Amino acid sequence: MGRLRVTYDQAFDAVVSGCADPDRSGAWINDEYREVYTDLHSRGAAHSVEVWAGERLVGGVFGVEQGGVFSGESMFHRATDASKVALAALVARLVAAGPDGRILDVQWWTPHLGSLGVVEIPRSAYLDLLPAALALPPAFPGPARTR
Repeated sequence: MGRLRVTYDQAFDAVVSGCADPDRSGAWINDEYREVYTDLHSRGAAHSVEVWAGERLVGGVFGVEQGGVFSGESMFHRATDASKVALAALVARLVAAGPDGRILDVQWWTPHLGSLGVVEIPRSAYLDLLPAALALPPAFPGPARTR
């Protein structure tokens, strides 16, 4: 496959389309969801991480960000480990944005996400962390744009 390249907010619609592929197990993103996420992206609240092999989009992740909380909505891959690269790039972006206290909410623990370091926390602990995280500046500031 060669060297992979990561971009941010360069191909939001294509990432959502990859995640919405009806041939994927558990596909849930329909046209109505796509419209909502596209609108949120145009307002600077939804973002994507894209993974490329040459000019081919081979993986990605997208989600909604409010303050220092990034809620991952979905990810996909067309090449082995490309979604893992996207998730690692997202985490690196959140860490680089500092300060500590950010939340990457993957919404539920799965064995796959657990293998990548995701931990489940009790709802009460999440609610305790939430106000401080929401008060942080976003890692993707301003309206969605080419980076």
